[in-house]
Amino acid sequence: MLLTTGQAAEELGCAVTTFRRLVHAGLLPGLSQRGVRVMIPLAAVQSLSTRRRAALDEIEAEEIAVLRVDAAQRAHEPDRDWIGFAASLTPDDVLKSLRGWWRCDAASVAAGGVLPVTLSGYVVAVLTGLEQWEKNDQGRHAFPGARLAGYVTDLATPTTTVTSRVDGDQRLAELLLGTRLASHSGGAIAYVPTHTAS
Repeated sequence: MLLTTGQAAEELGCAVTTFRRLVHAGLLPGLSQRGVRVMIPLAAVQSLSTRRRAALDEIEAEEIAVLRVDAAQRAHEPDRDWIGFAASLTPDDVLKSLRGWWRCDAASVAAGGVLPVTLSGYVVAVLTGLEQWEKNDQGRHAFPGARLAGYVTDLATPTTTVTSRVDGDQRLAELLLGTRLASHSGGAIAYVPTHTAS
């Protein structure tokens, strides 16, 4: 059975524009066209609807930053070709597109030790190695030493690629990739408590 993007969004309880970001980022397999409509397999939507929430209580820091991005778009900047996320990007392009330039409290981002990257509320990439940062004239920060611990190539299964060999990075990637992680912010960076009172 196939659903339209509108039906898929309704099934997931999100806006159509939110769901379309997943389509544009190439994160859903088995898509087909029916005229101008994109059709999504029901099984893929059901997989997303039952996805577990990120187990943030397994992270030592009291609070972590979350980078909320859109589907990748051309950047036309000297240090990167893309900004945002797409499953089709190379690991190098994914890292360059996500490690800056964001308005944030850089020290708070670094203190968390990990930066989950979400697209439409799902963790699609995980950055670590955030100890150093730079600030530009617009007051935006970048993390030039950031490492891509891993990223998602298929969100429905989910299928993940772990790209870092550094101790701890693999655990964080496996803990977070493909999970749901809600965050609220007026900008790209949100701050989320990891240990909520029970």
